[in-house]
Amino acid sequence: MNQRFRLGFLLILLIPFINAVIVPNAFATGNKDFGELVEIGGGRKIHLECRGTGSPTVVLISGTRGAYDDWTDLIDPNNPAGAPKPGESAVFPQLSKFTRVCGYDRPGTTRNDNTMTDSTLVLQPTTAQQGVADLHALLNAAGEPAPYVLVGHSWGGLIARLFASTYPDEVAGLVLVDPASEFLKTSLTPEQWATYLKATKKLIESKGLEAPDHARTLDLLHGTPEVHPMPVVVLTSDKRFDFGAGGPETWEAWQSAHDRLAKLLKAKQITDTNSGHVIQMEQPQLVVDAIRQVVEAVRSGSHQVGRNKTDTDLTRIADGSRIEFENVLDEAFAKPGLREVIEGLSIPSTGN
Repeated sequence: MNQRFRLGFLLILLIPFINAVIVPNAFATGNKDFGELVEIGGGRKIHLECRGTGSPTVVLISGTRGAYDDWTDLIDPNNPAGAPKPGESAVFPQLSKFTRVCGYDRPGTTRNDNTMTDSTLVLQPTTAQQGVADLHALLNAAGEPAPYVLVGHSWGGLIARLFASTYPDEVAGLVLVDPASEFLKTSLTPEQWATYLKATKKLIESKGLEAPDHARTLDLLHGTPEVHPMPVVVLTSDKRFDFGAGGPETWEAWQSAHDRLAKLLKAKQITDTNSGHVIQMEQPQLVVDAIRQVVEAVRSGSHQVGRNKTDTDLTRIADGSRIEFENVLDEAFAKPGLREVIEGLSIPSTGN
């Protein structure tokens, strides 16, 4: 065997090992559909589900005690008190059609059939900072590559917002779905805030179910870097729900906290949601559309969603008048810069 042949034979033998070094685990895992427990270190495992292909990767972060099926299930509008059920029009399957999407089960969360997830339990209560650390370890262990668009619901919104400021080079966009906010404390009265904390402490029990520590989380948020400019959408529920701070008079504080958060993040805020707290299960298409806008803004390199240099707004169109509709469009298109902003038209009554 001459030297050239021997060298070539050696290279053939080494190719699998060279690939293992050159091609990181991200490309091995990040391009396939899977759902499994992923080891994140310290003897712990977290369940992760990923589907689809494309960048950026959308990461879905559920609210308190919510598993990833909060994004695969739907609430029947004809039976809102019934158990959510899987549906093809849900957020997770719809997102997988145009980009990579992942959802996961934090420790102590439960599925919509009331069974506990398989993720390793941890000591409760927990902070959003711990949620960030776990999610970062999970994405790295699974080899799911950045950039990420983080989509956080309720408590998951705090985790998403904190992740974005902790790992600014890895997060390219945010969609916050009726999120918990650092502004809720100051939007409520001291008495209402105390009532809210008392309600959250009742979640602490011996079975290991998730119990967010809002007070400790907000204490740790002081001094956290600001979220760098990126496309952000905040969706706010417009149907009152009890979030634990007291009676109906606390509802305005929830909305005020959202307004302040949207202003801080320079976000596009959607308040006409026709939904209670779980917007992703009541109005999934609204959430999908918001995520699509952020994904497309990331792909185009934009730092904002639905804005341009002229900040031109469409006039609100009266119902039932095709002629008025056409006149309004003619006037709107005559305004400078609008052609670059309009990407689609939604007419709620038709479902298009």
